[in-house]
Amino acid sequence: MFWKIFKRKRSKEDAGYAFDSIFVNEKIKLSHNSGSWVEDSFVNYNDEELASTDKNYLGVGLSNSRFIIFLICLLLGLFVLFTRAAYLQVVKGEYYGAISNDNRIRVYNIPSPRGIIYDRTGIPLVKNVPSFAVYVTPNDYRKNEDNQQLIKSWLDKNEIDIDFEKLESVLPTKKEYFEPLLVFDGLDYENAIRLQIESADYPGVMIDVKSKREYLNKQRYGFTESLAHILGYEGSISENEYDELRESGYLLNDSIGKIGIEKQYETELRGRYGKEQIEVNASGKAIKILAKEEVVKGDAIYLSIDVTMQSKLEQIIEDYLAKYGKRKAVAIVMEPTTGELLSMVSYPGYDNNLFSGGIGSEDYRSLIENKDLPMFNRVISGEYPSGSVIKPVIASAALNEGVVSERTSFISSGGVRIGQWFYPDWQAGGHGVTDVRKALAQSVNTYFYIVGGGYGQHEGLGVYKIKDYCSRFGLNSSTGLDLPGEKTGLLPDPEWKKEVKNEKWYIGDTYHYAIGQGDVLVTPLQVANYTSAFANGGTLYQTKLVDRIFDQDTHQEIETTSTVLNENMVDPYNITVVRQGMRQAVTSGSGRLLNSLPVSAAGKTGTAQWGLDNDPHAWFTSFAPYDNPELVVTVLVEEGEEGSKISTWIANDFYNWYFRQYK
Repeated sequence: MFWKIFKRKRSKEDAGYAFDSIFVNEKIKLSHNSGSWVEDSFVNYNDEELASTDKNYLGVGLSNSRFIIFLICLLLGLFVLFTRAAYLQVVKGEYYGAISNDNRIRVYNIPSPRGIIYDRTGIPLVKNVPSFAVYVTPNDYRKNEDNQQLIKSWLDKNEIDIDFEKLESVLPTKKEYFEPLLVFDGLDYENAIRLQIESADYPGVMIDVKSKREYLNKQRYGFTESLAHILGYEGSISENEYDELRESGYLLNDSIGKIGIEKQYETELRGRYGKEQIEVNASGKAIKILAKEEVVKGDAIYLSIDVTMQSKLEQIIEDYLAKYGKRKAVAIVMEPTTGELLSMVSYPGYDNNLFSGGIGSEDYRSLIENKDLPMFNRVISGEYPSGSVIKPVIASAALNEGVVSERTSFISSGGVRIGQWFYPDWQAGGHGVTDVRKALAQSVNTYFYIVGGGYGQHEGLGVYKIKDYCSRFGLNSSTGLDLPGEKTGLLPDPEWKKEVKNEKWYIGDTYHYAIGQGDVLVTPLQVANYTSAFANGGTLYQTKLVDRIFDQDTHQEIETTSTVLNENMVDPYNITVVRQGMRQAVTSGSGRLLNSLPVSAAGKTGTAQWGLDNDPHAWFTSFAPYDNPELVVTVLVEEGEEGSKISTWIANDFYNWYFRQYK
């Protein structure tokens, strides 16, 4: 038996234990003396004695019970080790494998080149310009405090100005610890190369190339600052935008369209990001690319805007404003049979390049504190009293409702009186016998007082019919322009006045309504759009800025379609009568300046009062050629005094340039 091999023997002669040495030819004898264990002697045995004595054996100093306990402990230890190994490899294997891969293999997003925006003729209005930037990978940067101090010292030495307090306050709140975070942009080429080499010694820092937008600007391309209101600009994504868009794949470093076309067509311009699976070393530096998913660059967008026309119109406006000492204006050129905008100037403009690279506090302050509001897009967001440019709409409504016919005439003797209130014509003494065509040509207020609110035995349209027809022509609603920020203006009624002003509606309110005064508000784009409806024979189109889009996935151009907002608002013949009145405004009325054009034109002036101490706004809206209109031109000069003054001159000069030179 196993246990018999290790059996211990007790000596009869000695009081103590004796055991054989494991050394050959040597035996140690121990004896007990006076109650203590002592070494008795060392005895050498010859081979014969060693072979014959019964005290020669191999033994151990453990009892059976102690040995069993030892084996049990050994087996328990092995069991614990095997169990733990199985738990780590089987149960938690996927978890720790993922951690290992995160430390060794990282997936980085590759931004796609943002789509280019062109004018209708193919001239690029923006381009992507490469720049060098410093990035910090949060996970590597925050490994230990020594590493953070090392990086800070290195960046400080190289005069890289980074707000580390802001950086460190952001890092713990974000989950994308392995996504490099942009901390500094605008390195020059030489410094970028040097820092790229040195960054190998600083875990968590990398130098990489990014792109930013460069827009056409006045200094380099002439009069094109007004394009900023159309294109808008791209800027760094804000925390709120990131929280909203992160599920769509947006990153902490992304730039995003903030206003204008850049914002409206963000999805198309952004493209589709690619991905790189990269193996990194212990410092987070790339060793090799394991896999790659290619990017799809952003779609190319072709605007309906003609940049040559835009530049010329802006130049004409600037010249006339300087001549007359005015500061703010709007001008729109529209294609009347499609709703496309060929030119759209809100003056003054601004340089949107200030925003693409991150605007400084001084530049931003100068923009927002400028009393002329250069960042305000007056074309779509400016709401103004319409003045007399609303009269074609009122005339068509009166004709359509049978309030008057084309032959109905009233005598204009200088105005109308209701009780103690007098509502004047703009011309002292009046205009004499006036029908609808003359009323439009000479902008006779008396005629529109009567057809709008009635007078004596003659019943007018009344406030609700005026509002109805104005709505049919697109007032009080958006034109649908593919640009954010469009306002709807205001068409008041008795309920609105009671709710907002807590006042009763009077006949004088209706009179003012009929000539575009009082509480009526319109945008310049709305005026241009309903002018297009008169030019094309009665169809109101949705306005648009994008002509076509080149899809980078399919490599095909997609043309945008023209959408009809309304048609047959009034009888086509009534549209014809109004057109004739607008034509007479040019041949013999307030727009006679346009008689010098090489083509026939039609138009309507307007002078809109908006404050007792302020000069009125000057309107002029028009179309040409009269028989087959190609262009609608609408101009508003803030505090420009009379519509027949500065605004008509701006339109006249543009038409002359277009028909005599450009076309």
